[in-house]
Amino acid sequence: MTPGDLAELMDRAYVHMRPWSARDIAETLSAKHSLILNQKHGFLIAQIVADECEILAIATDPDAQRTGVATALLSELVTIAQIQGATRILLEVAHQNQSARAFYTARGFAPVGTRRSYYTLRDGTKDDAALLSLAIAQCQGDPAPTSKGSGTKSG
Repeated sequence: MTPGDLAELMDRAYVHMRPWSARDIAETLSAKHSLILNQKHGFLIAQIVADECEILAIATDPDAQRTGVATALLSELVTIAQIQGATRILLEVAHQNQSARAFYTARGFAPVGTRRSYYTLRDGTKDDAALLSLAIAQCQGDPAPTSKGSGTKSG
């Protein structure tokens, strides 16, 4: 997928939040520690630096949400992060995005802070970000619960 394709998918997936532009995505992916994971209907962009991994963006096509796309992407990231020596994964998620927060909580992420007025919404207003963390050594490479069918939008 090109940065333009990713931006289009993000535009469809991020209902409330302003999506990244193709340029934003290309610049992020050009950074030394960035990586992208692709599925047919979704993607995940992360950075792994030293012993920390940070999810920068995750998006699932709205028509494919709750089909396991985001779960598969997250599971793949955990495996890669463990191989590269990361001990935890961090991410921010919009406070009002309850489905994304529930998705991450179900996979072992715990709240560790709040970033006030972090996200700009499509209508120009701001939303806080919940900062979440997962100690990946505890999940043994598979953050997914035994049930299937969880996909989500981050942010």
